[in-house]
Amino acid sequence: QLQASGGGSVQPGGSLRLSCTAPGFTLDEYAIGWFRQALGKEREGVSCVSNSDDSIYYADSAKGRFTISRDNAKNTVYLQMHSLKPEDTAVYYCATIVGSIYGCYESKAMDWGQGTLVTVSS
Repeated sequence: QLQASGGGSVQPGGSLRLSCTAPGFTLDEYAIGWFRQALGKEREGVSCVSNSDDSIYYADSAKGRFTISRDNAKNTVYLQMHSLKPEDTAVYYCATIVGSIYGCYESKAMDWGQGTLVTVSS
């Protein structure tokens, strides 16, 4: 299972960097996605990165504010989030992706682990 960490409470406009780790297997062998689930809403894809050509997908809500990246030496995938908004408040998860990353669909995700809570509030 993958493990997300780095969440916390920030004010609107603030930044956070989330980390995705996976004890026991090598993340650069997998396409990885970041997902989030707000209270009372369905889980949605935020950003996904391929393992074959490093192509990246961002949901419209993430474009221009979030950046997904890999650090293979640390076996970690990051989600850098800037200009956070109250509507970004959610539990964030990372998962492996089977097949194409286009659309960053939850239906293609597996190896879910425990998420990390991000709260954006003044």
